[in-house]
Formats: sequence, C-alpha cells, structure tokens
Amino acid sequence: MKALVKTQPGPGLEMLDIPEPTVGPNDVLIKVMRTGICGTDLHIDTWDPWAAAVVQTPRVIGHEFCGEIVELGSLVTGLEVGMFVSGEGHYVCGRCRACLAGRRHLCANTQGIGYHVDGAFCEYFAMPAANVWVHTNRDLDPDVAAIFDPFGNAVHTALQFPALGEDVLVSGAGPIGIMAALVAQFQGARNVVLTDLSDERLALAESLGLEHTVNVGREQLRDTFHRFDMREGFDIGLEMSGSGAALETMINTMTHGGRIALLGTPTRKLEVDFSTIIFTMLTIQGVTGRQIFETWYAMAALLRSGLDISGVITHRYPATEFREAFATAGNGRSGKVVMSWDNL
Repeated sequence: MKALVKTQPGPGLEMLDIPEPTVGPNDVLIKVMRTGICGTDLHIDTWDPWAAAVVQTPRVIGHEFCGEIVELGSLVTGLEVGMFVSGEGHYVCGRCRACLAGRRHLCANTQGIGYHVDGAFCEYFAMPAANVWVHTNRDLDPDVAAIFDPFGNAVHTALQFPALGEDVLVSGAGPIGIMAALVAQFQGARNVVLTDLSDERLALAESLGLEHTVNVGREQLRDTFHRFDMREGFDIGLEMSGSGAALETMINTMTHGGRIALLGTPTRKLEVDFSTIIFTMLTIQGVTGRQIFETWYAMAALLRSGLDISGVITHRYPATEFREAFATAGNGRSGKVVMSWDNL
C-alpha cells in the first residue's frame, strides 16, 4: 500500500510502498478516504526541534482521517465492516490513575498516532477498536469527517467555559481558532472577537459568519472595545495561536474574574504577567486533545444542530500531490487542507 513516511531525520517526506498493517484481535482495519494536514505534520516535515526530539524514524505520519472499516479483529464487538469512521488519535495506557478514573484524555502515558506510533497517512490503517468513532450520519462530507480531530480541539477549548451572553476573545485565526470562534458563537456568546495578523485568514473567518475580526498588527485591541459595546473587557479568552504577544494582550484585556483557555502551543518559553493574573483573579485552563469520547459526542451534536464548519476547508489535493498540499498548509494564509486517498 502507499503511505506517506518520514524515512529519516531531516526535512522531507516520501510516498512509499509498504506492507499493509497487521490486524490484531482488538483492532480494526480502515480503508482511509481522507486525511487532514495538521501543524504537527508540518513540524515533522520540516524536522524542527520538537520533531527531532519526539519522532523516531521511519514513521508513517498523520492523525486526522476518516475511512471505512474493511476488517475486524477476532475479539472486536460493536463494530461492523462498512462503518464510516474516524478515530481518536491518542492511545492511552488504561492503567494510570486518570485512565482508571475514566479520564482518558489526562493519561500521563499517552502515545499519539503519526508521531509516537505509525499514523493514518496511508491507504489502510489499523487502529484499536476502542479508539474508533463511528459517524452515524452517512451523509456527512468525508472532508469534514477527516477533520474531526482538530474540530475536537476547537470544541474542547470552546466548551471549557459557558459562553452564553459572554464576550469572547479568540486569538489566532488558523483553522482551529476559526472553528473555536464558530462554536463560541453557536453557543450564544454576545460578542466573539477573532484576532490575527493575517488579513487572508481574517477574511476567511468573516466569510464563514464571524463578523468581529481585528488585525492586531494594525489596531490595539482595547481601542476596538467601543465597536462591540464593551467597557471592562472580555469574559472568556480562547488562546489558539501559541503567541506570547497574543497571550499578553489577552491577559491585559480580560475583565476581572475572566477565564482563559489555552490551546495554542508556544514554540519557546514565555514570560507571563502573573501580577495581572493574580490581581484581576483570572482563571487559566490548559487544554490539549479531546475528552475521550465526550468531546466527540459534542462535535456530532453541534453538527447535527446546524453548525457548519465545512468552509474552513479551503484546499483539497490527491495524496499523490502531498508536496503541494503541505506547502499550502504551511503558507500561513490557507484554511484547512485535506488530502484524498481514493484511487491511488
């Protein structure tokens, strides 16, 4: 089968022919239909310090996918051949305190597909049945199904704090930031203000119905409060960029008692103004991944209730054009990029 592989340390990826994976008794074999390109995949492609420290080569990369079950392990129950599925890309140990308490998203021994273990950028992918999510809506666009993983990041972050009637600041208009802003707006926030330095990404957000955007390279955020009938600051902050400057601005524009959820991952250590956090009594909540599988239920419910995230996907490529796809995903101007594995 064809697979996209990081063959050795250093920049670059290769499309190779490799054997189909072995299906264990508790696994399912999935024929991959679509995959989404994540920032993690870009890090592995360019071989930055994070990738060099985490990824052992050779490694099949990729963790955002959807497909169809084509084979069941001998002990698998509750799943059927032909089901349309995606998968939770965090493999947990099942024995640590968090796992035994049913909080699998907090497992201290988590392994991520596509970087710790082989991933889903391939024609056939074997995954433990316990990690499979079944899409009961067979009419769901496979492109959207392929990005349930990052959509889950957005939902997990946006649902940290109730947003009904609140003023919400979202920093970072990448695909996950845009989806988080859409979720906050869908919850009934009074204002959702999305900030970024990219006019292209802010324009994409506006085209999807997020009318309150600010390019913080040109405007001071506090100077825009009057546009949103705001006086004291934001009630909720969703930091999706990993930018130290964005976090500093967020801390300094929160109302007293405001709540901040952090998903964006900094590329370096940051200095944080703890005095402001303390004296304005802010709550800071770190977020990673998704609650397994509570966030997935929330994602499906949001889509079923009318939330439309399809517009965040701006580019589609066959997997054979992965170099062009990765270049687009990394240019800082696109939305989500999806690759098709059909008819290779």
